[in-house]
Amino acid sequence: MSPKDLLSTIAQAIYDKKGRNIIALDVRGISSMTDYIIVAEGNVDRHVIAISKTVEESLKEKGEKAAYIEGLRNGDWVVLDYMQVMVHIFMPELREKYQLERLWTDAKIVDLNLETTEETSNITQS
Repeated sequence: MSPKDLLSTIAQAIYDKKGRNIIALDVRGISSMTDYIIVAEGNVDRHVIAISKTVEESLKEKGEKAAYIEGLRNGDWVVLDYMQVMVHIFMPELREKYQLERLWTDAKIVDLNLETTEETSNITQS
């Protein structure tokens, strides 16, 4: 998958699982670790874990496997590393504490063009 397709699949999986405050940053040319970073949050630890597992399953169906996964045990901050895309799913309190988006102020925000369904159309994005 191309990095953009990977990003799109991840964002849609997060959105479909009712992840909130989804933001994707284009860090090409700024970071040597990855091309894109996607940050989102779940309501509680179980929601964070469920979102993360949904992302993982959605990508496995397309033949993609994470190079590294961290945080599934606690569920307050899960990181999924797909090399071209780093995924951070937080509990709201930890996201506020670490404010990863502020580390990448030079990055461009990516328009995710998420497809809404009747089930997900009431989710707020920022």
